Amino acid sequence: MEPVRLSVLDRSRTREGHTHSEALRDTVRLARELERLGYHRLWVSEHHGVPGVAGSAPTVLAAAVAGATRTIRVGTGGVMLPNHRPLVVAEQFGVLESLFPGRIDMGLGRSVGFTDGVRRALGRDKGDAEDFEAQLGELLGWFRGTSPTGVHARPAEGLSVPPFVLAMGEGAGIAARAGLPMVIGDLRNRDKMRRGIDHYRDRFRPSPWAAEPYVVISGTIAVADTPDEARRLLIPEAWSMAYSRTHGTFPPLPPAERVEALTMTGKERGFYESGLTGHIAGTEEQVAHELETVLKETGAQEILVTTSTYDREALLDSYRRLAAITSG
Repeated sequence: MEPVRLSVLDRSRTREGHTHSEALRDTVRLARELERLGYHRLWVSEHHGVPGVAGSAPTVLAAAVAGATRTIRVGTGGVMLPNHRPLVVAEQFGVLESLFPGRIDMGLGRSVGFTDGVRRALGRDKGDAEDFEAQLGELLGWFRGTSPTGVHARPAEGLSVPPFVLAMGEGAGIAARAGLPMVIGDLRNRDKMRRGIDHYRDRFRPSPWAAEPYVVISGTIAVADTPDEARRLLIPEAWSMAYSRTHGTFPPLPPAERVEALTMTGKERGFYESGLTGHIAGTEEQVAHELETVLKETGAQEILVTTSTYDREALLDSYRRLAAITSG
């Protein structure tokens, strides 16, 4: 297939029998491997109060990743802007860009927490997501020195840290109006994804941050020797999602063989089987064909892979295979 820019979002997923510390160090180790494989970016995420995710402070983790690497771009996928004051976010990214110039990305989302308890702990509610567009404008203003407060964000002011909008729901329109690159998923709902991309391109307004639309498509991709081996990579995350839908909490990733031995309720089985479908998974040839189709349909400039699984060696092997088929 034609070469395409390839990046990874690693959510620092915890695994059964392993600690949060291991999950965070796994992310840093993965970044080094991805750099060697020629990946363009490694992004980290923000989740609060989730048993299965260790990544709760993305700018802190991004600093560790950037410090352990030399060339790969490092950023967030994303900082959830409604949870923070824009000035503090600008300062954090200003520090990152000052320490690692030319390598930092600022991916921004509008989520306000996984549960009501988390939102209360953060001092936020669902309605705060509606302020995202205004908060985004304020954040970008701190970098350009246009805040009406008379305050200056140090060391962010005057720096250029590429901002990206994670397009969920209204995100495509917000990204278009702000003239920012957009990250959109997931690959499981292609029609919805294409509608979002069309909406973004039709309404895009050039800005100091981007002269033209830039689309990153994100989703789960698994590559292995056989279709069955690729499918096994999907099993731990599919079960964790099914469990969260039926028990209200998102657990650490279990080994695939434990999931396969489980006796599931009908409701659990339904969510589990649904979680295994719609992703791009298979051999190199199968995945290359599927990716070519998606890239032609969307015209995306970049792919952000979001795969999580229990077996980190198998995951790294999948990333090696994917790099080989997308490098031309």
